[in-house]
Amino acid sequence: MSMFHRQAGRYVAVFAVDEVRVLRKVASEVVGLLTDGFDHTDPVVGRLFPAVYPQDAPGTAEFRRYTEGDLKTAKIDQAGAILAALPDDAGGEVRLDAEAAEAWLRALNDARLAMGVRLEIKDGTDLGEELDDAVAEDPGSSRVFQLSVYAYLGYLQESLLNALID
Repeated sequence: MSMFHRQAGRYVAVFAVDEVRVLRKVASEVVGLLTDGFDHTDPVVGRLFPAVYPQDAPGTAEFRRYTEGDLKTAKIDQAGAILAALPDDAGGEVRLDAEAAEAWLRALNDARLAMGVRLEIKDGTDLGEELDDAVAEDPGSSRVFQLSVYAYLGYLQESLLNALID
């Protein structure tokens, strides 16, 4: 698995072909969710764009009217930063400046939030236990794969964050 490290003022990781494919798919799905699939009734959209005034629907609607477009554009741009930095159809090195690294962190966070909603992961969920249970039930299931991707994104996010603060 790739791990970011600081090198000459950049944040560098070498990705295998499969990692590039997974990251490309995840970032593309986030972009799709925020463009073609944008629906306020979708729980994932609700998690990425929570009501700022949960007890005041008109206040939340007014706030969204002024902020949602810019926030959506920023989230799409952040996912785009992942897509732009990844090697084409192969493994290879990714070199990020500080701005791109921060965009990656935000995009990885959005992807994990989206996956967490779909996988029904809560604050107290033990991911290792969830993965063990899924493997015991059906080792070849899509849930095992999705939980593995979710864990990988967390690992990558932590790796990048540690490189930024070192």
